[in-house]
Amino acid sequence: MKLNEIHDNVGATKKRMRVGRGIGSGKGKTAGRGVKGQKARTGVSIKGFEGGQMPLHRRLPKRGFNNIHAADLNEVNLGRVQAAVEAGKLDKSATVTIDSLVAAGIIARARDGVKLLGVGDFSTKLAFEVTRASKSAIAAVEKAGGTVSVAFASGVSTRGKAEATA
Repeated sequence: MKLNEIHDNVGATKKRMRVGRGIGSGKGKTAGRGVKGQKARTGVSIKGFEGGQMPLHRRLPKRGFNNIHAADLNEVNLGRVQAAVEAGKLDKSATVTIDSLVAAGIIARARDGVKLLGVGDFSTKLAFEVTRASKSAIAAVEKAGGTVSVAFASGVSTRGKAEATA
């Protein structure tokens, strides 16, 4: 086979319908747009128009807002961490950080930080360095003999402090 012999299979491509080319073509005169009116014209979109009545999207009240300063955190449950330790993906002697969680495949990519949550069974002595942690997660890690170093503890305001150990 040569490059100049390559072609599509028979019936793989279809010719474009040329509209507005006479009544014999089957798509002449109005070119498939029906008859007259705003929708028959080009460049007109009337998506939210309800015949002059106030459109639904303007009748409903506005609610809430998007906080542009909110931290986009990865949530990590202790059960996932325990499974990674048992599978040999996390080193027991090293401190668990965002980078080690990404390397172990527990989180896909590091966002603004990690929040440690207390869901699942946890029994390994580990040291954690995370952005936030729930009270139940801190209790479970300390019960197993580990430590949690957090930037912000859940329910405790640590604004302005560099690091708070809970």
